[in-house]
Amino acid sequence: MALVLQRPKLSLAERLYLPALLGGLFLTIKHFVKTMTGATKVTMQYPEQKWDDQLPDWYRGAPTLVKDEWGRERCVSCQLCEFICPPRAITIKSEEIPVEDRWSKVEKRPKVFEIDMIRCIYCGLCEEVCPEQAIFLRKDYSITGLSRAEMVHDKEKLYELGGVMNGVVNKWNEKK
Repeated sequence: MALVLQRPKLSLAERLYLPALLGGLFLTIKHFVKTMTGATKVTMQYPEQKWDDQLPDWYRGAPTLVKDEWGRERCVSCQLCEFICPPRAITIKSEEIPVEDRWSKVEKRPKVFEIDMIRCIYCGLCEEVCPEQAIFLRKDYSITGLSRAEMVHDKEKLYELGGVMNGVVNKWNEKK
């Protein structure tokens, strides 16, 4: 059964749209006067000014890899970040650490570690799941490239952007 609704009767002013037009014109003139007198700052000069100082602590930017204070890779190539990534933006191919190496107990390290920044949704799940705290989200919102290939960050680019993170790394602990 259809429900029939009766339309309300419009007054003469509502049918002419004049009050709505005058209200919009008044609002536009008010904003124009505030902008011209300097009471309202409308734009930011983007390349020179950035929001870096106004970003909250919980802001999630682009993911990157970090090294420890001695320049060693924190990543143990467990591939948890690759498995948990919803858009499948992370690709890891692991390799074994040679037996003669001092840190051969770790067993694996990433041979290839790539993050497709076009596919990444900056959810932060990769950072949360990492057992060695090797992947972090930096407070960067300006990620650009001239081609799709430039937007796929490889291991070297990720370490260059990430830098060094101090703290305990389980992988390098002699007692484990």
